[in-house]
Amino acid sequence: MNVLKKFCYLLTAFTLATTAISCSDDNNTIVEEQLTPSQILASTPWATTGAKDKNGKSVALNDPNVAGFVGFAYFNGDGNFAIYGLNDVLRSIGTWSVDPAGKKRTITALRPDGTTIFTRNVDILELNKNVFTYRIHTNASDPSVYYDIIHERVSHAEPANGQRTLASTAWETTDALDKDGNHVNLNDASVNGFVGYAYFRAGGQYAIYGLNDVLRNQGDWSISPDGKTRTLIARNPDGSIMFQRDVEILELNDQKFTYRITPNAANPSVFYDIVHEPVDHLEP
Repeated sequence: MNVLKKFCYLLTAFTLATTAISCSDDNNTIVEEQLTPSQILASTPWATTGAKDKNGKSVALNDPNVAGFVGFAYFNGDGNFAIYGLNDVLRSIGTWSVDPAGKKRTITALRPDGTTIFTRNVDILELNKNVFTYRIHTNASDPSVYYDIIHERVSHAEPANGQRTLASTAWETTDALDKDGNHVNLNDASVNGFVGYAYFRAGGQYAIYGLNDVLRNQGDWSISPDGKTRTLIARNPDGSIMFQRDVEILELNDQKFTYRITPNAANPSVFYDIVHEPVDHLEP
């Protein structure tokens, strides 16, 4: 009888132990979170790594048919995007979305004043954590012509030199300071040539208007990789260079853009800081 009791005891203990192990296994099961198509696209930077034509043949990324779609893409979770060339120069900014089924991606490229440049819808062929491929139809009158643009996940951080910030809004000159920090009237001859509304478009073109909305100059703009210098190359209507101006950036964020201008390079002790703030002002 004692032997039978001991056997029953051991059997019960074994059963309880097995149950405990099973529960422990259940508790430690790792369930991978299921991401929506939008969350997947926003989960990483993407780099264009390949392109194919309608026959499935590879197309060089510098081919004119696909070169405009090549670069590093950043689809932020707030619905905004930025695309840079593989040289880290800003190409376009705006808003983006993916339909719930993950079949269509839409981007709307925007000007600094918030108006639309274009809206583009593309078919998504593949979208997972590592690969994003879409199909672009380049000839609206012939849908049989298309290219598949292939992107892969990368750990390439978005350039932090302020290009997106400068291109994301129109700027208005609101103040000027002399070398001693004193306010200078914006009509003062020392600074009035730098006063106006400025529009730095993604893609590298700019236009500056006076506060009376009359065009003052336009051309090309860039920011140095370290974010310390802004360069303007003003152009005449025929494309020839009117002037080139490099200025030191003192502050560039969502609320303020300030640069330092030294009128006479031979006398760097005399300078003026030109202050701009974002403005809701449509480009004329």
